[in-house]
Amino acid sequence: MISVPTCELLIPAAGSGRRMGSDRNKLLLPLLGKPILQWTLEAAISTSAISWIGVIGQPYDFPAFREIFAKLNSEKIIILIQGGDTRQASVFNGLNALPANSEYVLIHDGARCLATPDLFTRCAEALQTYLGLIAAIQVKDTIKVVNDGIVQSTPDRNYLWAAQTPQGFAVKELKQAHFQAQTLNWAVTDDAALFEKIGLPVQIVMGEETNLKITTPQDLAIAEFILKQRSPHPLN
Repeated sequence: MISVPTCELLIPAAGSGRRMGSDRNKLLLPLLGKPILQWTLEAAISTSAISWIGVIGQPYDFPAFREIFAKLNSEKIIILIQGGDTRQASVFNGLNALPANSEYVLIHDGARCLATPDLFTRCAEALQTYLGLIAAIQVKDTIKVVNDGIVQSTPDRNYLWAAQTPQGFAVKELKQAHFQAQTLNWAVTDDAALFEKIGLPVQIVMGEETNLKITTPQDLAIAEFILKQRSPHPLN
């Protein structure tokens, strides 16, 4: 039997409920009887490619997170890590909380609760070859660059990909990128952008069309539909 390479997983989980019309962390909102975060964690613990999980959030959500962990009954280590004021700062805290011997790490948004175990596995396997990678899918729509409501240009969509997570990195290089970002006051929206800034390559791993990020009530409705299509008994 071929062994699957393992890595650690960090899950930024400080999601705001503002665009969901909620006054709490959107990852605690119910999706077919389970909190959104529970769906994310169940997919992650279902693959042997992930050996350790760190959930990054704010202390006021930790009691609710612990309740979710207890429901999982997982043998894998799952720890809580206090986040920072931004996603970038939160991931930096997560990197510093990794086990001392960590070589590779996947970073996955907690709100992408439809990612499959297969996607986690493929990203973990790709880390044996690439220093950095992102799950992504090719853009289907025509994209317009707009300024003040006026179209400025139409980029060739053959070169456009929609970034998803997981994103994966060699731990040593990602830590170096974060240290440099702190020194030079870089602010980025994802860790792949830090790799790009220091000149390291980021490989594309084919993502999943259903790997959407739950942001609005409409996204929640779509997620329910997808989950019902995957299993005839999604609540079991």
